[in-house]
Amino acid sequence: MNRLLILLFSICFFNCKAQTKTLQFSDGMTSPTATLDQVKWIAGHWKGEAFGGITEEFWSPPLGDSMMFSFKLVVHNKVVFYELGGIRVLNNTLVLQLKHFDNEFKGWEEKEETVDFKLIKIEKNKIYFDEFTFEKISDSEMNLYVVIDENGKKEEVTFNYKKQ
Repeated sequence: MNRLLILLFSICFFNCKAQTKTLQFSDGMTSPTATLDQVKWIAGHWKGEAFGGITEEFWSPPLGDSMMFSFKLVVHNKVVFYELGGIRVLNNTLVLQLKHFDNEFKGWEEKEETVDFKLIKIEKNKIYFDEFTFEKISDSEMNLYVVIDENGKKEEVTFNYKKQ
């Protein structure tokens, strides 16, 4: 009986781990050397569905050591919130930074505060930031996997985008 329980636990544990698409930046880690050229495939106008509505992102091509983006979530033809941010070159690596705004452009974060995601690694079609992953499916499709922390409960959310 104990062996059966251990086997079932092991199967569940490894299957749950295999479904995780994000990585977590932990103490002692350092971000790898990286350039915007490695992530420039993100540039473009992207649309998808999430949180019961339409999501839209615009990513600029690299310019001035950064790529900037805007995001909005629209539910029932009303904007719920926006994000503005970008990927910046910082100390020979990349960092993803953003700020949230409600539908009246009132900021969620304090004036000097940003939400930062450190780079963990880059693969051919994946870019891993801390709990935030970009995955290139094709030239016209990508997935974003983001860990959302709501009231102390973390959940990985998938955003599937098609290039417009």
